[in-house]
Amino acid sequence: MFNRNRFLRRLAAITSISLVAGCSALSSGPSDEEPILVGTTSAPSTLDPAASWDNSWELFRNVYQTLLNYPDGAAEPGPDAAESCDFTDEKNLAYRCVLRRHLTFSDGDALDARAVKHSFDRIKRIDVPGGPAGLLGSLDRVETRGTREVVFHLKEPDATFPFVLATPAMSIVDPAEYPADRLREDGEVTGSGPYTLASYEEGDEARLTGNDTYRGYAQRKNEAVTIRYFQDSSSMVEALRSGKIDVTYRGLGASDIVSLQDRASREGLQLVENPGIEISYLVFNPKDPWARKTVVRKAVAQVVDRAAIAHTVYKDTVQPLYSMIPAGLTGHTTGFFDDYGDPSVTKAHEMLTGAGITEPVPLTLWYTTDRYGSETAPEFRELKRQLDESGLFRVTLKSRPWKQYVGGYQKGEYPVFGRGWFPDFPDPDNYIAPFVGRQNALGTPYEAPEITDVLLPRSRRASNRADVMKEFEDAQRILVDEARLLPLWQGKQYVAASEDISGGERALDPSTIMLLWELSRKTSW
Repeated sequence: MFNRNRFLRRLAAITSISLVAGCSALSSGPSDEEPILVGTTSAPSTLDPAASWDNSWELFRNVYQTLLNYPDGAAEPGPDAAESCDFTDEKNLAYRCVLRRHLTFSDGDALDARAVKHSFDRIKRIDVPGGPAGLLGSLDRVETRGTREVVFHLKEPDATFPFVLATPAMSIVDPAEYPADRLREDGEVTGSGPYTLASYEEGDEARLTGNDTYRGYAQRKNEAVTIRYFQDSSSMVEALRSGKIDVTYRGLGASDIVSLQDRASREGLQLVENPGIEISYLVFNPKDPWARKTVVRKAVAQVVDRAAIAHTVYKDTVQPLYSMIPAGLTGHTTGFFDDYGDPSVTKAHEMLTGAGITEPVPLTLWYTTDRYGSETAPEFRELKRQLDESGLFRVTLKSRPWKQYVGGYQKGEYPVFGRGWFPDFPDPDNYIAPFVGRQNALGTPYEAPEITDVLLPRSRRASNRADVMKEFEDAQRILVDEARLLPLWQGKQYVAASEDISGGERALDPSTIMLLWELSRKTSW
């Protein structure tokens, strides 16, 4: 049980990976009781779910609990803390969940309907800029009926609402520990997930131990997981090769991926490539005197060479992306390629001079130094090279560590900045809705009334998500025309692990979040 007086103050984020178990026999090695050692270059920005709309979710999935999750590899949400959830009316305006019996938090407090209502109400009340309140735009109010029944009353039909409930942002928290009107400030966590926190050293490691009071669908296959943080891919891969960690996820650099492709089997390692739905993109801030000009944004879009970035910087471990919705999801288009074609300085020059801009446009591009992997800095140097060599721009690069970076873009400090995106849930809605409207995940208001008031509400009335192709094609046409967001590439999923790790084929949910409880050590064939 979680003892708050013993534990240190911060938690680690688990980012998405998928593993495939090897099949070699092991003559000796660590016992099943030893923790699985997982390496990452990514850490959480917050410990409080009410503040998090980022990769902090990866840890939340494992230490907190949500009403719905993705049981046994399901493609759609199913019960976790809830025993059942369903829409109760023909208009899909009331969504009712009944909790499992005898749920408790790790400190022994009851997890009941009151705790669920408290968790949702505080997200909306605190309303952190760039936080998860933006996911609850369709929620009107939360009603409790007794100790186990909760009804979510919606302002409008929303077929994606069950997916929202399954996101770690909707983690259920203890009312006794998480204030109703402000974020928790003691740096500790009280959850009801499969794990509790044993210790944490910020920037170094987090130790998770099994939570024996957990009641939900997950069946934990290990007793403990230790997460170790690295500053770069090369040191993380070296730790894997030397046996200091068992698994790597998020942050593998392109050079290390290429090296592992050649040598993994000889070194007793696994390297697995899977299709990915991670995207990377640029955000233009309308408060900036240059970035606010549509013609400037379109000229940048006309010059940027995505293929060069994918090949030169990422060594073809990513692929060029020409829409905000990645390939493989309903609504994917190639709008930016259709409109701009191949990169052309001549066309960009004509755009700018046609608008009376005859001198190089000064732009400052910001990126984070420790969030999206070792290739982020080279990627932005390549962007600067492309734009500067066009003669049409004069680019300055600036960067910050993630925690400071988030605060900067939420305050509107950056003229142009880079972001990556892993989906909250596997639906095209989640590649459009988080980035538009006054309240969005970027902290940069983007008024797009046709998208927010017409296209998204219409699409959310369709329970069959295959029927929303036109709405998302229309939404992306608006994004291309305005060029406020510039997609760059779509990632693949690369995971490296030692041969004695199994269970990874079940360890990735449809939102590409890792389920640590599925991992175990092999002791035989």
